[in-house]
Amino acid sequence: MTVSSFSRVALIAVATAGLSGCGGGWFGGSSDPEARQANLDAQYQNTPMAEVERERRSKSTVWDLFNSDDPNVTVEVNKYLWQASLEVLNFLPIRSVDPFTGVIATDYGTPPGGGRAYRATVYVQDPALDARSLKVSLQSKGGAVSQETVRAVEDAILTRARQLRVRDSRL
Repeated sequence: MTVSSFSRVALIAVATAGLSGCGGGWFGGSSDPEARQANLDAQYQNTPMAEVERERRSKSTVWDLFNSDDPNVTVEVNKYLWQASLEVLNFLPIRSVDPFTGVIATDYGTPPGGGRAYRATVYVQDPALDARSLKVSLQSKGGAVSQETVRAVEDAILTRARQLRVRDSRL
């Protein structure tokens, strides 16, 4: 026998032995498909992927983040202030949103019927539906914006947040 034919036979023997070990029916394993599936399911339950799947199933909506008790998952912002901020400032293009820190940052945009471009940064810092939970910063391309304008935007966000809360309480 030549070296190449010997190596070919050895390779076939190793591949056959390896594949026969995967079958499960020859070396004391069960040939019953249901028993094999039960064994695979039991092994899968202890994997990190199974834990992720269980976690995903336990969380059904985005709003569950606001109601979770786990500090690694909890969003400590008021969902009504958050939604109202997005609705009131919907004419501004969003640059970044982080519900875990409560920051919404926008780029410059012009309000409907207005001629001046603004950008805003909104900070929702508390889960309470309260004026102290909301901080709004406005800038225009020309510089600072008056406090009256900032207060008007804050009032519009707070009013819309209260409307959203009243609407949800009727459900």
